Amino acid sequence: MKVRANNLAIEVEDTGGESRPAVLLVMGLGMQLVAWPPEFVQALVDAGFRVIRFDNRDIGLSQHLDHLGVPNLLWESLKLRVGMPVKAPYGVHDMAADALGVLDALGVDKAHVVGVSMGGMVAQRVALAAPSRVLSLASIMSSSGARYLPGPRAHVLQALLARPQGTSEEAIADHYVHLFRVIGSPGFPLDEAALRERILAGVRRSFHPAGTMRQLAAVGADTGRADDLARVQAPTLVVHGIDDPLVPYVCGVDTARRIRGAKLVGVPGMGHDLPPGVVDRLLQPLVPHLSAAAQPA
Repeated sequence: MKVRANNLAIEVEDTGGESRPAVLLVMGLGMQLVAWPPEFVQALVDAGFRVIRFDNRDIGLSQHLDHLGVPNLLWESLKLRVGMPVKAPYGVHDMAADALGVLDALGVDKAHVVGVSMGGMVAQRVALAAPSRVLSLASIMSSSGARYLPGPRAHVLQALLARPQGTSEEAIADHYVHLFRVIGSPGFPLDEAALRERILAGVRRSFHPAGTMRQLAAVGADTGRADDLARVQAPTLVVHGIDDPLVPYVCGVDTARRIRGAKLVGVPGMGHDLPPGVVDRLLQPLVPHLSAAAQPA
């Protein structure tokens, strides 16, 4: 269903029932709400939660912002390296305002906020912007955004920034299967046939690479978040793959270090994806973390 959030049309899926404590799931760069594994969502519902997923702005069935143009990522990345401000069409704080707008539209006063990758950055910004509305925070395979943290190795970055070799569904699926081979979890098996089917379903739902470019610029421009994280008040869980080739494990360590009282869980063999084995390992600390946090009044 579509809701109006932060003056944008945002696509939302709401599962589990309005009487339950809400868990707001925030997906990563260029990924749609359907990228949340069904077994992950169902496990949270089975644990007694209302699960709210949404397409971030510029992606999926949410409003696309093509009138803002496509940033020159090469130029902006060079500026970032030398400490110059990055120019982005919108910021991570705007995406956090979208997330809060989703809660407003659904009449949810307080929620647990769970984000993966870029979604973890958005979740951190939600916790900073509206501490009274965040029951707990979970930042998964994400980063504080501190300037000195390492980034992906050259071949990983090349795979991330590459474009499909054609415009057909199959060419796009080939591209993303290769990307997940590069960034995936070496300790957990990858069912490439199932992955391809999920990718094809997502492409048929929506394929909007220009939105991904604008989101990536927003991430690069959010350079002040690291210093702000000391102000996070919500009980925080940080989960990170020890073998993450895209956002190295030290990024999760740094995030947990900056948030007072945060619990860090490192997962051996986990990379930057959500295969079934990783989902099980995420749920083990996540469900108790959500259950232990204060319930809404």
